[in-house]
Amino acid sequence: MSDSSPRARIGISGWRYAPWRKSFYPAGLPQRLELEYAASRLDTIEINGTFYSLQHRDSFVRWRETVPADFRFSVKGPRYITHMLGLRNAETALANFFASGVLALGPTLGPVLWQLPATRRFDADLVDAFCAQLPRTTTAAASIATGHDERLKDRDWVTTDADRPLRHVLEPRHESFGSPECLDVLRRHGVGLVVADSAGKWPQFREVTGDVVYVRLHGSTELYTSGYTEAELDEWAELCRGWLSGSSCPDVRGRDVYVYFDNDVKVHAPFNAIGLAERLR
Repeated sequence: MSDSSPRARIGISGWRYAPWRKSFYPAGLPQRLELEYAASRLDTIEINGTFYSLQHRDSFVRWRETVPADFRFSVKGPRYITHMLGLRNAETALANFFASGVLALGPTLGPVLWQLPATRRFDADLVDAFCAQLPRTTTAAASIATGHDERLKDRDWVTTDADRPLRHVLEPRHESFGSPECLDVLRRHGVGLVVADSAGKWPQFREVTGDVVYVRLHGSTELYTSGYTEAELDEWAELCRGWLSGSSCPDVRGRDVYVYFDNDVKVHAPFNAIGLAERLR
């Protein structure tokens, strides 16, 4: 948890979408200024490109330099680890991920998201072993990063400007992850269980297992497409207040809350995010 009182950050999943131009982004705004504009309206963004491929360290530097110092990026872990390796034998892949430039985000680095495929069932030994590998500080992440392979030669970033806590969250999409055994494993490692709203396609877990509550809103009635009504935003605001105060947490201890709207197809995400943020001010 942060040093000060728990805080809610409300943002969007990604920021570069063509339909957002002339709707969320002002007409004529150059594409290179879209992140700067989004960061002037919101206080957090989820970086999704890292899920598909290793990004260049210069991109992380540029993103960090574009946003205010108090801004936070969450970073999505590679699907190579979650989907292709299935969380197994991930040592080198983890090193490559952390060496790719993630640590160049410096103080703007927020939680790291690990999203699992819907076919992945809970395996206690597997999840326990993977969670045990995850670095809990930026110093530990930098140490892991030094084990990267040749793909990162001459383009690595294996240092941190300060030793900061590093928080991880898991977004499973199979109902077996709601078992008491899974919750116990995640709590032992301090890994958060993502609260995902997905129009009923995947289960929605609301158990608090880590020091941060991480919410992904993919659409309440149509996946990635439907917007959230005023009443639905009121409901999510109330849930956030419960996590912030600790009244909805098992130990009655308030948590930082990160909420990302991923209903981007019809340009609902940024406006929904602004609406929820206004309710929590």
